[in-house]
Amino acid sequence: MSSKANKTVPTAVSVDDFLATLPEQRQEECRQIVAIMQDVTGQAPVMWGPSIIGFGSYHYAYESGREGDAPAASFSPRKANLVIYLADGVSRHEALLEKIGPHTSSKVCVYIKRLPAIDLDALRDVIAASYEYVTTQLTMHRAE
Repeated sequence: MSSKANKTVPTAVSVDDFLATLPEQRQEECRQIVAIMQDVTGQAPVMWGPSIIGFGSYHYAYESGREGDAPAASFSPRKANLVIYLADGVSRHEALLEKIGPHTSSKVCVYIKRLPAIDLDALRDVIAASYEYVTTQLTMHRAE
């Protein structure tokens, strides 16, 4: 196993305390996402590192020997976007993502500028499908 410690780990910081540091509108959007993710996962929100709110976890291992745990469902309120992390990859959810409304994406991230512009039921479906796959099917063994 690699001696390199993972930076993104659960912390004792309160999610409510973290949200209180955000602008009011972003706080409201984040509370909506927390409610969706908590409902979908049945897990309480936990701060992972300084700015990721995660629900549940899964274990990953790379061919290099590095391994660790990561949130099974998570998001982060960045300045420009709300970032929804899909640990199983955005490409698995292309059909569902077409239904959510205006967003951009990368390999594992969905970027949303304004939550009111999004179809929240479609977003819930994407989060639920990703969480289900990550917690029941995903084994993270790949090259780093």
